[in-house]
Amino acid sequence: MFDITEELKKLPEKPGVYIMHDEKDEIIYVGKAIILKNRVRQYFQSSRNLTPKIQRMVSHIKRFEYIVTDSELEALVLECNLIKEHRPKYNTMLKDDKAYPYIKVTVGEDFPRVLLSHKMKKDKAKYFGPYTSRGAVRDSIELLQKIYMIRSCNKNITCDGAPTRSCLNYHIGQCSAPCEKRISKEEYEKRVREVLDFLNGNYTKVLKMLEEKMKECSEKTEYEEAAVYRDLLFSVRQIAQKQKITNSDMLDRDVIACSSSDNQAIVQVFFVRNGKLLGREHFNMQVNVDEGDGSILSQFIKQYYGGTPFIPASIMISSEIEDRECLARWLSEKRGHKVEILVPKKGSKEKLVELAKENAKMVLEKDIEKIKQENIKTVGAVKQICEKLGIPYAKRMEAFDISNISGTDSVGSMVVYEDGKPKKSDYRRFLIKWVKGANDYASMKEVLTRRFEHGQREIEENSETGRFSIFPELILMDGGRGQVNIALEVLKELGITIPVCGMVKDDNHRTRGLYYENVEIPIDRNSDAFRLITRIQDEAHRFAIEYHRSLRGKREVKSVLDDIEGIGPARRKSLMKHFGDITRIKEATVSELCKAEGITENIATNVFNFFH
Repeated sequence: MFDITEELKKLPEKPGVYIMHDEKDEIIYVGKAIILKNRVRQYFQSSRNLTPKIQRMVSHIKRFEYIVTDSELEALVLECNLIKEHRPKYNTMLKDDKAYPYIKVTVGEDFPRVLLSHKMKKDKAKYFGPYTSRGAVRDSIELLQKIYMIRSCNKNITCDGAPTRSCLNYHIGQCSAPCEKRISKEEYEKRVREVLDFLNGNYTKVLKMLEEKMKECSEKTEYEEAAVYRDLLFSVRQIAQKQKITNSDMLDRDVIACSSSDNQAIVQVFFVRNGKLLGREHFNMQVNVDEGDGSILSQFIKQYYGGTPFIPASIMISSEIEDRECLARWLSEKRGHKVEILVPKKGSKEKLVELAKENAKMVLEKDIEKIKQENIKTVGAVKQICEKLGIPYAKRMEAFDISNISGTDSVGSMVVYEDGKPKKSDYRRFLIKWVKGANDYASMKEVLTRRFEHGQREIEENSETGRFSIFPELILMDGGRGQVNIALEVLKELGITIPVCGMVKDDNHRTRGLYYENVEIPIDRNSDAFRLITRIQDEAHRFAIEYHRSLRGKREVKSVLDDIEGIGPARRKSLMKHFGDITRIKEATVSELCKAEGITENIATNVFNFFH
């Protein structure tokens, strides 16, 4: 549950971008701030004079998040990128696709030019920016042309081309006239390298020169000329704000960094698409107390990219990992193209990784208390339950429930909790096949028998992909003595020893305690243990009801036949077309089943055995 009042207290006094979400978790507003703490809090202060539009927006905010940047400039460019990507409802003032300028150096030409560009293109040029001030960009380009006499014309000048007449820029000292062959290619390339050096961040030489010129003019009382140099100094300093939010290589890359404390870690992922930072996500991880960043990142990469459909061409990480080359080969195979995993050591890429790490650290600091509280509600609650029962810690708990209406479409549900949290990938549903009519005890016996027999077979076969081979440390039954005894009977028949506990409800169908070893154990209604038991009981019931409803809509056809080995969509359709309904399929002999198109004797035998 996102507590806006509490989260406002945790806002940092740093520049960045804030992102507002509504009740559907859609982004409804993106804004930038010089100081996030001050700006975001203003929206929620009743004394503020907010416009009707902003008041409407605030009324829909259910949560907010933020990304910390190193400067207001970076926040502004990131804001622009996010608005263009997400089109938030309340950012109407920025729907004009405003483009920020870049400085473009046409290094693919024999005699490169320095130009202002409004877009990055996939060409041979180098791009720097984006910048927020067109004026500063123009001033800087003009300054570079004055200092290094780089051309700005559109002439196609090549080394082998014939000389042409120079333009006005040469005569006013702003071009070295390569068109007239007044400068060698080698000397021109040297000047271009100095321009690139400047744009890459080495401003010291130019700034020092401008400061000296400004002082010299001031001492000579040439104040207008001094003011020109002062303005150029200001423009260069604006350009000097290094831009990490957009990269000129236009690659898709993920930037990953982590921060850890005790057994908790936050992994921050920045998503850079087409050279622009367009979003981020952070992930909580349970780690060992002494686990290093490299190990955390390695485990995260394996788990995250093992389940995500998109893998970028480049992944930048904050710390070295032992299996980097092996992981890169694995990701390359999954992607179908080369994937590189880099640990940047300098430049804008390193700065971007540092920014991701700083954001991970801030999320961890902000959420560490929340994580501790969550652990109390989950791991702590499991410990309380196990202490009540007098058993060792039950990392994995499975709860079972039966649902039917008037004896039809009886179904069973199995929900799984690990460390007090639902593990939905391990949830399982059972359509009752052996029991006719409304008999919850018999249905539960069938569910438990099928679940644990299947698990034993997988263990015997040493199945690596088995769905049932992991047994719980505690079984929770939706009910009291009767359901517990059914479970114990099944386990005894199968030679399995697992503690079984009943979740007992009162006459009003509210949880009141636990039934274990023929004793009902009361649970404090205000305890985390009680709340966890209630959540598990409700979840098992919800999952069973949900399945029951789906069967009433589909009349069980798909779910039953799909459980039979060798039956896919085509054969299922063939069986239904031939027999008309599921009942006739259940009653059919092997020879009768073979009459359906595409049903071999082996498949028919599988179907017959499944129902008998």
